Amino acid sequence: MARRPLPRILTDSAPIARGREFARTAADGAADVFHPLITISRGLRRLLAAGRRRWSDTPKERRGSLLFVAAGSVLAVALVPYGPVLALVTVMAAAAWAGREQQPAEEPAAGPGEAETGRLQALYEALVPYFAIEGDPSPLYAHDGDWESAFTEYAFDEAGRPARLTLRYPAYFTDGDAASRARIEQVLYAKSGRGREYHFAWDEESNQLTLTVLPPLPTDIAAQRFVTTHGETVLGFTDAGAVQRTLPVEAGEETRDVPPVVWRTGLRSTEPHLLVLGQPGVGVTTLLRSIALQALPYGDVLVIDGGGTGEYACLAGRTGVMGVESGLSGALATLEWAAHETERRLIAANRARQAGRQAPDDIRWPLWILLDRPTALAHLAVAEGRDDPQHLLHVPLRHGRAAFVTVVVADQLDSAGLLSEPVLTHTRARVILGPATPEDVQAVLGAPPNTTPATDVPPGRGYARLGTGPVLRLQVPATPDPYDDATSETHRQAVLDLLPEPAAPMEEDATEDLSAAAGLARSDGTGGPDDAVAGGTGGTVPGPEGRTVAGGAVGVDVLFGTVGPAAPSAPEEITEPSGPAPAHRTADAGRAEG
Repeated sequence: MARRPLPRILTDSAPIARGREFARTAADGAADVFHPLITISRGLRRLLAAGRRRWSDTPKERRGSLLFVAAGSVLAVALVPYGPVLALVTVMAAAAWAGREQQPAEEPAAGPGEAETGRLQALYEALVPYFAIEGDPSPLYAHDGDWESAFTEYAFDEAGRPARLTLRYPAYFTDGDAASRARIEQVLYAKSGRGREYHFAWDEESNQLTLTVLPPLPTDIAAQRFVTTHGETVLGFTDAGAVQRTLPVEAGEETRDVPPVVWRTGLRSTEPHLLVLGQPGVGVTTLLRSIALQALPYGDVLVIDGGGTGEYACLAGRTGVMGVESGLSGALATLEWAAHETERRLIAANRARQAGRQAPDDIRWPLWILLDRPTALAHLAVAEGRDDPQHLLHVPLRHGRAAFVTVVVADQLDSAGLLSEPVLTHTRARVILGPATPEDVQAVLGAPPNTTPATDVPPGRGYARLGTGPVLRLQVPATPDPYDDATSETHRQAVLDLLPEPAAPMEEDATEDLSAAAGLARSDGTGGPDDAVAGGTGGTVPGPEGRTVAGGAVGVDVLFGTVGPAAPSAPEEITEPSGPAPAHRTADAGRAEG
């Protein structure tokens, strides 16, 4: 008996496929139509769940006040015109926002590649001799060990070299020993790739070391008016995380915020004087020129160029520049006047305090002494049988903070051993510029740097340390000599814009009075014929051997006699001379005060 065939509807699959496609299309259309309702309902569920969690997390003693606030809110909404409608719209909008589809979580980044794994394994093997000891039952570092247990974080740059690495080390490692740290840092520096600067952050509490590749400091920042207060001087710029302050600066055609190294001077400064050391051509003169330009709007400046290179010629004859001297005689006269001026300021300030008054204005007007290459002048002084100019800095260095006198000394690194003891003792703010080994940095700054030395050091690049603070990387703003032919037009104009106006020339009568006073002082034996100091009041005064000193140079005997800087605002019953009094007058005054 033959089998009867099945109905066609059961054997033909085309109607079934069409039915499935129709059902899928209808479902998709319904989902599109009801998508807002689905989103709002999902958001309401999430809001209700969040409300339940908030209610359960609220302490029982605070639930009553929470209910009272909720009831008050409902009542306020009910009383406001269109309040319920607005409340409903707000709830629907919040539900729609809460019910939106969340973005899928990003997949975790893939692990390091084969080359990166090889680098990490090489770093691990290189650290084994320093972190492993015999007898450790569960060593963290062992030959053919697992680097993943030691390196917790790592990142690589485009070239495949480590850009950041956080490693763990055993608790028995002597991380408090500087020599032990230096060995580990040297190994990481060699294995991670030379030619870059690395920062090492030791976390002794967690037994972790973080290595970070430092970006180069900006070298396109020229001299400009920085946003600082009175008594603040910008030495340069450093890394972003090193200081808790930024300054807006103009670099080319853009303005950006950069972290500065700010040196504070004045009565409350703990490091009122600065010492700068470096090799020739590394930017020491640039830093002193930058300091002078920042100090001129708020004080007077004395510049002594011991090297005699003429790098400070742009400051001569300017308003506020009391003198720019490069000869030995002029330097000795200038420093002797500065010492007497410091003493005069101290006496006037002390008498004002005793009288219950504020110090006079001329006492509180800062005086800056910029001394470049004092050791070169010391050689000349020894050859001529004269005193070392550094001995005259003892009073300004020791008492300068109370007298508003700031001293900046700069010299070459190989001549640091010739600096006098007062200079090394009282200059607690230190800067070293140019290529330097970690030993040199530690000898100058008193602490080793936390970074590796750079192979390519641009001018003005170095390290700075203010008092007992950390050692900071430093990049001095470009402040070249505007009279140098090799200076770019942009930098030349930037420096010229910061220079004050030339000082007004001295009147003829005033010049005659100064010359007469100088002759009187010489007749009294209070000055020598070959001592002259360049002043900042303008004009010309005859110097030794018929030499004409520009910028209103006056004899040192005039500065020390009865004719000199303006007398301070002293009490009416006290008449203070403008300069230091002769020896017999000083002794009489001391006996009178006693």
